[in-house]
This record gives sequence, structure tokens and C-alpha cells, in this order.
Amino acid sequence: MRWLLYAEILKLVKQSKTYYAITAIFAIQLLIFIMAYYQGSAILDLLLSNLRQSFYFEGKLLNGNLIMYTVLNSLWFNVPLILMIVTSGMVTDEYKDGTVQTVMLQAVEKWKFILVKYIIALLFTLLVIALMMITTFTLAYAIFGTGDLVVYIGTLNFFESADAFSRICWAFASGSVAMAFYSIVSVTLAVFIKEAAQTWIAAALFLIITNLLLKVDFGVAGLNNFFFPKLVDTWQQLFNYQTDWLKISINNALLLFYGVAAAAAGILAFHKKDIG
Repeated sequence: MRWLLYAEILKLVKQSKTYYAITAIFAIQLLIFIMAYYQGSAILDLLLSNLRQSFYFEGKLLNGNLIMYTVLNSLWFNVPLILMIVTSGMVTDEYKDGTVQTVMLQAVEKWKFILVKYIIALLFTLLVIALMMITTFTLAYAIFGTGDLVVYIGTLNFFESADAFSRICWAFASGSVAMAFYSIVSVTLAVFIKEAAQTWIAAALFLIITNLLLKVDFGVAGLNNFFFPKLVDTWQQLFNYQTDWLKISINNALLLFYGVAAAAAGILAFHKKDIG
């Protein structure tokens, strides 16, 4: 299995799709920085115009912490879509090139072959989020400096700089769980669908439906609290003024459970599939 892991890492490093994906994510970050640099102050003034009549704000609210929070919001759609395209390609490319049949002629067990795909997809996802976090911290603080964070989640919440930094770090950690879930689902979709374009459409549809269901009130406590679309925004809960750490921990644990279940379904399906 070690050699399978090595081979998958080598394929991931050599394929151009990997670098296009990373470049696309960094381009989104760069666009956020450019927009913040030229229009960030105007947007903040509009947001706080009514409050400025009653309160005096000291310090620079357009700062690195606010930029990092803005970058975190790319975890809603842009980043997971790119990750799902790349990770699903780990399987669909094998079908397209006929590599699956070639590998299966060797002394390789099916479940090990596909399990390695999930492991590499997970490692790639965590690597991308780590790179996002490092580059965002570096550039945001270098360009915009530090300062208190103001966010709007139903109400305006203000956090001191040190508290904001801590919450952002935890948000990236929680967000990585959601991104890992999406990547695992994309690999499972690829196992069932096989064809690249169809898998990408299915992955995008899954992402869109999940985000739509996030806003739906099902009227049932179990669905509202434990259905996976209700868990993908857990990172956002770190910016509530009163942080419910127990709920955040449970939500991430449940999302990990759903990810493991999706991977198990994919491994079982691939193991039973007739590779021909």
C-alpha cells in the first residue's frame, strides 16, 4: 500500500490540473485583496454608517483580520468546487486512460487501490487549506496590518485583535473538515459515475443543493441539527459572540462521520464493481 501512496502522490504532483487548481484558489485570494485595497473602506463606511452616528470607532477596521475573514468566505462555494474537480479527477482520469484495468491486472486489491485515492484526496485538501491559511495570514497582515474584527452574522459582532486571530485559526481548522467532506464525496461520485464531465456536474450540483438546504428550516430538530447540509457552515459559528464549543465539536465530528460513510460507500461500490 505504501507504493500505491507513493504512485498517487507522484501522479498528483505531475498533473497540470493540480497546479491550475492551486493557482485558481490563489487568484481568488488575490482578487479579494485587490477589491479590499481599493473598495474595502467604502464598503465598511456603508455598513457602519448608522452606527457611526451613535458610537465612536477608534482604530482601523479594514485590517488583516477582516481580510482573512473575507477569504474564509470563499469556503462557501469557490474553494470546495475547485477541490471537488481535482479530487474526482483522481478516479475519472484512471477510467479515461484505462489505468484502472492495468492496475487491476497486478497483485493489487481493489479496496486498497481506491482507499489510497481517498487518502490522497484528503491530504491534498488539507495541504490546500494550509497554504491558503499561511498565504492569507502573511499577505493580510503585511498589507493591511492588525486590528479588531467586525463581522455581520445576524448582528454586528466585534472582536479584539488577539481574539479575532484565534477565532480565524479555529475557523480554518473547522473549514478544513467541511472541505475534506466535499472532497471525499467527489471521489465517491467519481466511483459511481466514472466520466469526468458528468462527475463535475454532479459535484457542482451536490455543492449547490447542500448550500441551498443549509438555509431550509425542516421543522424537525434532528434534521436541523444533524443533517449534513446543516453542518458545513460550522466554521461560521466561531464568529458568534458567544461561542458554543460543544456544538462546534459535535458538528465537526458528525461531518467527519458523514465523510467516512461516503468513503465507505465508495470503497464498497468499487470493490464490488466489475472493472472491464
